[in-house]
Amino acid sequence: MSRLKDLEKLGQAVWLDTLSRGMIEDGTLTRLIAEDGIRGMTSNPAIFEKAIGTGREYDADIKRYVDAGEDVGAIFRHLAVHDIRLAADALKPVYGKTRGVDGYISMEVSPYIANETQATVDEALSLWAEIDRPNLMIKVPATEAGLPAIRDLTGKGLNINVTLLFSCDVYRKVAEAYIEGLEQMPAGSDLSRAASVASFFVSRIDARIDALIDRRLQDANKPAQAALAQLATLRGKVAVANAKQAYQIYKEVFSGPRWQALAARGARPQRLLWASTGTKNKAYSDVLYVDTLIGPDTVNTMPPETMDAFRDHGTPRTTIEDGVEGAREVLAGLEERGISLEAVTRELVEDGVDKFAEAADKLYAALASKRLKLLNGSIAKVSEALGPAADAVNAAIADWTHWGNTRHFWARDKALWTNGDEDKKMGWLDIAERERADLRQLIAFRDEIAATRLSDVVLLGMGGSSLGAAVLNESFGQRQGWPRLHVLDSTDPDQIRTIENTIVAQATKFIVASKSGTTLEANILKDYFWERTGGAGEQFVAITDPGSALETIAKEQNFAHLFFGDPAIGGRYSVLSEFGLVPAAAMGLDLARFLDETRRMVTSCGALVPPAANPGVRLGLTLGTLATKCGRDKITIVAGDALRTMGAWLEQLIAESTGKHGKGLIPIDHEPLSDPDLYGADRVFVQLRLAGVDRAGDMLTALEERGHPVIRMVIEDSYQLGQLFYLWEIATAVAGSVIGINPFDQPDVEAAKVKVRALSTEYEKSGQLPRETPVFEDGDIALYADAANAAALGWHEHLSGYVKAHLERLKAGDYFALLAFIEHCDAHEAPLQAMRLKVRDATKNATTLGFGPRFLHSTGQLHKGGPNTGVFVEISCDHSDELAIPGRRISFGAIEFAQAIGDIAVLNERGRRALRIHLKDGKAGLARLSEAFDAALQ
Repeated sequence: MSRLKDLEKLGQAVWLDTLSRGMIEDGTLTRLIAEDGIRGMTSNPAIFEKAIGTGREYDADIKRYVDAGEDVGAIFRHLAVHDIRLAADALKPVYGKTRGVDGYISMEVSPYIANETQATVDEALSLWAEIDRPNLMIKVPATEAGLPAIRDLTGKGLNINVTLLFSCDVYRKVAEAYIEGLEQMPAGSDLSRAASVASFFVSRIDARIDALIDRRLQDANKPAQAALAQLATLRGKVAVANAKQAYQIYKEVFSGPRWQALAARGARPQRLLWASTGTKNKAYSDVLYVDTLIGPDTVNTMPPETMDAFRDHGTPRTTIEDGVEGAREVLAGLEERGISLEAVTRELVEDGVDKFAEAADKLYAALASKRLKLLNGSIAKVSEALGPAADAVNAAIADWTHWGNTRHFWARDKALWTNGDEDKKMGWLDIAERERADLRQLIAFRDEIAATRLSDVVLLGMGGSSLGAAVLNESFGQRQGWPRLHVLDSTDPDQIRTIENTIVAQATKFIVASKSGTTLEANILKDYFWERTGGAGEQFVAITDPGSALETIAKEQNFAHLFFGDPAIGGRYSVLSEFGLVPAAAMGLDLARFLDETRRMVTSCGALVPPAANPGVRLGLTLGTLATKCGRDKITIVAGDALRTMGAWLEQLIAESTGKHGKGLIPIDHEPLSDPDLYGADRVFVQLRLAGVDRAGDMLTALEERGHPVIRMVIEDSYQLGQLFYLWEIATAVAGSVIGINPFDQPDVEAAKVKVRALSTEYEKSGQLPRETPVFEDGDIALYADAANAAALGWHEHLSGYVKAHLERLKAGDYFALLAFIEHCDAHEAPLQAMRLKVRDATKNATTLGFGPRFLHSTGQLHKGGPNTGVFVEISCDHSDELAIPGRRISFGAIEFAQAIGDIAVLNERGRRALRIHLKDGKAGLARLSEAFDAALQ
């Protein structure tokens, strides 16, 4: 006869404190029931983490759920529910034989909601319904929020295992909650169907108290140590004394008239269950917490090693009421000597919740890791080499993990940022799921485009309304049998004319994209091409938010299609909504495939994936920490040819989201890599690559070897672009939290718009813009600066002198920005690129190049609201052939010029180091300017 089985004769049930599928399927559990009298089992996150995270017996099921697109939360739920059902079925004979006294398997509600009453109730009810076994016990922690949940769930007829009990005072409240729950059950209910245990954790108390005693003795001087000698005798005694005291409370509570009235209706007392009975201190007996706590109407849940020990040399005799008076003296002596057991038990509850949450984190991280391996090439691969910055990043990851911030992020908790309106701007989190659920209108539009066989589609939009589509357009290219997509996001008359000369207006579909419906550029471009098509409404499509002015116009002018965006999604986060999907449909992309690919990343970045295994959260914490703790705020984007335009999209997302209140991440796009000696300690390099097309690049390895942080991202197919979009949206929002700003507003963009509106209105009244006096003029080039900048530059005889003086204002950690209000074309970009690289090579400062007015809706926010580390050269030019805007007394060229003047005016107001160089002729002027840069940098 097994010593464990002898405990049954003494009124104590033995439950097994472990669970795995293998032990159920190979008959181990059945054997333990027969040979050792095992009468129940418990599980918790740590047990599941050990079973699922480290073994391979679950891998086949995990693969099946991964292939079905399930996230780690759903995968764990499937696996756990399956195992709990198996265990419940294996224990069903015990349940029947004991008439519901024993035969239970326990499953815990999520430790993440231990302090949320209603969430605990909801999850418990959900698990109860899904597992659907009468011998299931739902584990609810004895937290302040758990007490009402215990009451309410008992009242609904659920079996409850109250966990994380340490305090006798809290145990009274737990027993009261159970009794109140029984009293809430409807009259006539069979109360015998409700069972409960109160799991008193034992060994953790001794571990904590012993450590306090040791610390007290170490800190005391020799005379004090002698006085505290009695304290040393309490080592290893407090936990058992506390448990014995709890048993006396049990006998008191479950007696008397109130309880007898419930017992008459069949109610069972809530038995005490001794948990955490494995001995942690090797100096103590390995069966200490079994031998000393044997008694009727109790349960001892043991880990396998403790069962082995008791089976070998345990002493099965009733001990629970031995030395009760001595137990009281132990507890009193502890308090008399200045150690508060109540304070210790409070801490242990908090620690217990944290430990279970940590185990859940490990479990979900392990599942996430297995999931990524199973997905293999079907998800973007992200790797990092952070060098000396790794410790700071790991600390940030640990901090986010400890506070459960990923879950707060998905709960749209605005306290992660500034407690502003962030929660109202996070509709992008689940947009891929929502779009995939209903593609009917988009597919109908796609089919119509295919049927009409248009030659061209022109997207008229700015910033977030256009840049995502530009990435898709360049990455996929024109698909056979589908029209060419052109993205027009400029007021430059030469650029508009270039597009117009490329298409046949009457055979083109025009997509007007503006969330607000009031975007100046989109509206005047629409008016221009409306006139060119003779007002053919069937050639126009609108993408806008509900209720906008553009919606009204689209309906009045009978546009062919009207697509709505989500007002809870800002423009730069809108690429996975209609603002990106409508152009994608016009290109002939397989939208279902695109969104299915995207959803793999959505799942990978989910609420239950811990930061260390969560690619989006990890990237955001990395970038935010590198900037705030390591001074590396220049995100240098190294995009391969296949993903070249991705840099422009990222530039807007990062700069406009983070650049405000004197803070910000500074994206550096399209600055080719060079010798590692040319870079300061303010850089982080991010590579974007399409496998099989773009090379990995040896230069990145050299930078990595010099200690620069390097992050590499690789996708296997252009259809995985949506994964990169989503990854970076998550990362940017998380980085905003690290930096301490609202990543969803753009307060400084409006300042330039106000200036432009005022200048445009004045032009339409007077026919001219304000006259300016140059600080320097030489033939076809003039230089303009406000008083402060002019004074800083001084007087020079030649243009190169002014350029040199301006560039000398660059300090270590600054960046240089060229802002060009001219046509964005190869002929202009080449000399401007050459200029910026010469500055980079000569000064080791990061450099950017933006074309206006596009950059006003992206880096413009950073320039004005971010850190004052930019040195700006704005370039404007005359146009020999103006382009009229229908219905307005101002031309496109004048609008562009007003935008240039308005932009630098706001830069000046913000105390930025800025000057404007005006060219009479773009091509010739850039040549002269390039010479001036050469001379200045010699």
